[in-house]
Amino acid sequence: MTSTVPSPNPTLPDHTQLPESDGSFVKNFQEHPQSILLTDSIEPVLQECHPNGRYCIGQDCGIYWRMTAPPERGAEAPDWFYVPNVSPTLDGQVRRSYVLWQELIPPFIVLEFASGNGAEERDRTPLFREEGGMQKPGKFWIYEQVIRPAFYGIYEVSRASIEVYHLIEGQYQLMTTNERGHYAIAPLGVELGIWQGQYQNVELPWLRWWDDQGNLLLTGRERSQRLAAQLRAAGIEPEV
Repeated sequence: MTSTVPSPNPTLPDHTQLPESDGSFVKNFQEHPQSILLTDSIEPVLQECHPNGRYCIGQDCGIYWRMTAPPERGAEAPDWFYVPNVSPTLDGQVRRSYVLWQELIPPFIVLEFASGNGAEERDRTPLFREEGGMQKPGKFWIYEQVIRPAFYGIYEVSRASIEVYHLIEGQYQLMTTNERGHYAIAPLGVELGIWQGQYQNVELPWLRWWDDQGNLLLTGRERSQRLAAQLRAAGIEPEV
């Protein structure tokens, strides 16, 4: 039997027609650099996984999963997510949001930075009808039952702790850490955990990537600084 992939519905709005903001703002000064740190350090891994360049990373961008009024109620905006095997742009335009009914490919990993105690990110309230409309479902339920990323991470900023769930047979299972205290994201050959150090002149616990041997994945600046130190150790003055 031959299976076919459903085509996007042309009557539904695309990423250029849906709101790209829900009017909220970043809740603390760490969230923006935290997203940049994750992206910068994992880019070489993703470029190796996708030599054709077909992948995209979203940072506080909307993932539209159903049509609602207003449209923003049908979207979740993870703090960081990665989608494999899709174009980084659409028709030559920078993506304004990620629209599931257009793309059909779920994110591979979604990360939420919880400013509070993580209750919102762990909310399993299902979608159900009630008088006057539909009950808004919880984030956990939406990710597990609809958006369905293979991995879902909840980073509690105030506690400097991360928990990661893996989608197995349609349900999220809480993962256990390895001997290094990291969560292994095996398909990418990376690990996710907490690193204490200085980034962008701020000393904090940061969410970071390691390779599967436990080596920290460096940012572009860190790689340049390491190379410069190695050249100086060899008696070669690096070019400025």
